[in-house]
Amino acid sequence: MNWDDTTDTSAAERLVGASADREDQAVEAALRPKDLGEFIGQERVREQLDLVLRAARARGATADHVLLSGAPGLGKTTLSMIIAAEMGAPIRITSGPAIQHAGDLAAILSSLQEGEVLFLDEIHRMSRPAEEMLYMAMEDFRVDVIVGKGPGATAIPLELPPFTLVGATTRAGLLPPPLRDRFGFTAHMEFYEPAELERVVHRSAHLLDVGIEADGAAEIAGRSRGTPRIANRLLRRVRDYAQVKADGIVTREIAAAALAVYEVDARGLDRLDRAVLAALLKLFGGGPVGLSTLAVAVGEERETVEEVAEPFLVREGLLARTPRGRVATPAAWAHLGLTPPGSSAAGTGQQDLFGA
Repeated sequence: MNWDDTTDTSAAERLVGASADREDQAVEAALRPKDLGEFIGQERVREQLDLVLRAARARGATADHVLLSGAPGLGKTTLSMIIAAEMGAPIRITSGPAIQHAGDLAAILSSLQEGEVLFLDEIHRMSRPAEEMLYMAMEDFRVDVIVGKGPGATAIPLELPPFTLVGATTRAGLLPPPLRDRFGFTAHMEFYEPAELERVVHRSAHLLDVGIEADGAAEIAGRSRGTPRIANRLLRRVRDYAQVKADGIVTREIAAAALAVYEVDARGLDRLDRAVLAALLKLFGGGPVGLSTLAVAVGEERETVEEVAEPFLVREGLLARTPRGRVATPAAWAHLGLTPPGSSAAGTGQQDLFGA
């Protein structure tokens, strides 16, 4: 839609990781909606973007440059393709890490057709020289190509046909203000509500020819971390389980049993997430504990814990980052079925101590 089960916990290989592997990319190509009417969720973004595109078509002009920000798997690439389809224009897809020199960007820009959509994923990772060239290209549809080296170098202005740049980023704060200000429309993609993800699951199940009941779709949606890409991935794994272990129909019981095999619990936590919480609660009494110490206790790299596990745990209110270290919340104790140390004393012992 708009948019492994190994013990390796890298973001790309986790079942509940939001990054797309090759299988995800192939499936998403088949599941992607073709227009804004098919796109599920992101109601405000869709409404605003629809106005931008309709106005551009009415003027017979190219659409304003668009910046889409948000977590991976929420539909930024899909929206870029919809923008091109709605404008009846071809789309060119590249990424910030692939543009390391200004010449790389100049080669792409000089080959664009009039009205073409250039989708630049992870735009915040583009090199600084290319970024500075992009300023002029976005504003004046012109770039200066440097010919020669040293004192004899000459800047040759190259006119560009009007085009629409769609930039996508997972870290909008890393974009310099001069680049951010050149986008005519900026949208932030929010995480999906369970009801929206149920619609995503039903639509994907229909396209994949998977029989699914309403409670089965709800079970998958509730474990999908608010991300359509994860919902689609979980649906495929549940489909496999239903075909091998049952009659091929996805019910709540089948979905729950399948995701138990893949170690994705009712709240969407996987093995790594629960390992981090278990270490924090059982070894360190709920914290505070330093990130490096917590990573050693889990047997993972510091970066893996900080960048892969923590964002979702913090968003779910299970873990808090404080100046003194990581701290578990009462919800974390409840989720793992553990009792916080001293909770009984807080309820009775302290009253006896002070005679209350």
